[in-house]
Amino acid sequence: MKTYFLLFAAFLFTILSIAQEKAEPWFKDGEAQIVPAFENQADWIRTDLWVETTFDTDGDGKPDRMHVDVTRPIQTETDGLKLPVIYESSPYFAGVAPETEGAFYNVYQELGDVSDPIVHPSVTRRGERPIISNSQIHTWVPRGFIVVHSSSPGTGLSQGSPTVGGDNESLAPKAVIDWLNGRAKGYTTPTGNEEVKAYWATGKVGMTGTSYNGTIPLAAATTGVEGLEAIIPIAPNTSYYHYYRSNGLVRSPGGYLGEDVDVLYDFIHSGDESKRAHNNAKYRDDEIIKGIDRKTGDYNEFWAGRDYLNDMEPMTAALFMAHGFNDWNVMPEHSFRIYKKAEEMGLPVKIYYHQKGHGGPPPLPMMNKWFTKYLFGIDNDIENGPKAWIVREDDDNNNPIPYANYPNPDAEKVMLNLIATSKNEGILTVEKTKKQGTRTLVDDYHFSGDSLAQLANSIHRLLFVTPVLKEDLHLSGLSKLNIKLASSKPAASLSVWMVSLPWNNAPDAKITDNIITRGWADPQNYKSISESEPLQPGTFYELSFDLQPDDQIIPAGQQIGLMIFSSDNKFTLLPKPGTILTIDLDETTIEIPVVGGTEVFKKAVAN
Repeated sequence: MKTYFLLFAAFLFTILSIAQEKAEPWFKDGEAQIVPAFENQADWIRTDLWVETTFDTDGDGKPDRMHVDVTRPIQTETDGLKLPVIYESSPYFAGVAPETEGAFYNVYQELGDVSDPIVHPSVTRRGERPIISNSQIHTWVPRGFIVVHSSSPGTGLSQGSPTVGGDNESLAPKAVIDWLNGRAKGYTTPTGNEEVKAYWATGKVGMTGTSYNGTIPLAAATTGVEGLEAIIPIAPNTSYYHYYRSNGLVRSPGGYLGEDVDVLYDFIHSGDESKRAHNNAKYRDDEIIKGIDRKTGDYNEFWAGRDYLNDMEPMTAALFMAHGFNDWNVMPEHSFRIYKKAEEMGLPVKIYYHQKGHGGPPPLPMMNKWFTKYLFGIDNDIENGPKAWIVREDDDNNNPIPYANYPNPDAEKVMLNLIATSKNEGILTVEKTKKQGTRTLVDDYHFSGDSLAQLANSIHRLLFVTPVLKEDLHLSGLSKLNIKLASSKPAASLSVWMVSLPWNNAPDAKITDNIITRGWADPQNYKSISESEPLQPGTFYELSFDLQPDDQIIPAGQQIGLMIFSSDNKFTLLPKPGTILTIDLDETTIEIPVVGGTEVFKKAVAN
């Protein structure tokens, strides 16, 4: 009998110990691991609320409130467990405007003409409470994080107005982070006074998202809000000028010919229908349309206020940038410029680049370690070691190669000169030849850049190529064009592509096979992007500008080509054909970033 009671007591003690054992995050190899007790979706607590901000953009005399949802493990309620937050905010969660004829600007116009008005479609709001979005939750809740979403101002059930990069789009996520830290108020309804407290949050927040959803983490970080410890912006738009303009030129993002800030405003304005007339009059039809200046394309006060590089001084969050080198929508310069500034500021920084297009997060283990380090405080050394992780051309996005930094520290600028061999073709060489004279090209938007690169000769472009590479050549960083030109008209577009030839037209051609990098500029802005003036026909002007950042290995057997043309029919305004650009070859060069420098380049092209 005594043995029986001893066994029963031991069994009871074991049961009680298991019952009393609390589910908690655990870590292996510096990463937060999946906790079985956090995996049961039926146990997740999902709620929504409205966080009060410090601004009133819808003009009703009351601070705008942002719609927020929360998904957390039940243990944050039953066991008093406090956890950090992964937060994503977006203007897209509640739907977007339909494709409507005339909603984009007509690009078939002369440079400097006033654009025709556009059609303004309305968004039909969608979405049910309490779920704003399901993004992030299946990745992070099982690993011991709470996931929070919010709709940005004037979208979904969030009050206020979109401004497409205005201050309220930075202050809105700041308010949510303040609420998570007990510094702002949250309410159960958009107009009521019943408060909601974030008693389950540790106060440490990480943000991530792609495209516009990747812009908002940076916007929040530039406020210096306490509690935002780490961000992972993926393909973020970091400057609306760089998104819709290029070196003074009105230039559309790839795939959205004729889009501009007011078009995007209409696309996301899914908020309260009763407030739209006020919002449209104040923001779209006044601030935005007056500020974008499609006539000159100059950088002005409006654009400066929507350039997050100008706002970075208060930023303290650890920054892990991610982007694709062949993203021709939000181009790779957006991440590069912010990364370099954050590095200069001494912030913890890393950058991940892949070879594909728009979107594409870093490998999950890297993201996990970043958030685990800064939100849980686990010493996993992620902040040290290589700063740059680059996916090579034939590799999977989950297999980046570490480099000490980006650009590759071993890359050096190699100056290539243009030597004509025929009317519109020639070679690129490190040798300098005098008295090359000039060559001309005739603008005609009917010829795409792809087709021009494949033509043996054409009056519509100049094409200069290196000798055939005998060895692979690694490029890393920014190529820079220095050009001296004249135009037959007071305004003209300038488009520049670096290409890998021969062009691969095979169905299985990789995205890296043909276009190395590109750039665009308005010669009227030869002084600066903030100042343009009509060109005097026949007068030569000098300008220099960077092409998009790249890191690419050009294989042996290929040639690197510099193609100069005018209208780019996938990106620029498209005036009537016939404008003539004259290029002074003696005063035109391209600097390319070669890993190993001039000697490596000479060896690669040696006969």
